[in-house]
Amino acid sequence: MALSRRMAASALLLLVLLVATEMGATTTKVAEARDCLSQSFKFKGACLSSSNCAAVCHTENFPDGECHRQHLELKCFCKRPC
Repeated sequence: MALSRRMAASALLLLVLLVATEMGATTTKVAEARDCLSQSFKFKGACLSSSNCAAVCHTENFPDGECHRQHLELKCFCKRPC
């Protein structure tokens, strides 16, 4: 009888610990910023370097730019947070 009480007490303690750790674990949801893309008007030729693309995008008042494949061609797309 003493063994079953001890087992019940241990099981109850384990259950309380599991519930407490689940309640104590706070999950923080962080919203990720989305980027809006716009094809560069000034970039000429195939986009082979995202750093060159970004430099041209700076002249178009965009903070960044990167190469993307569009219809089997690599084109420069300027991006900014939406």
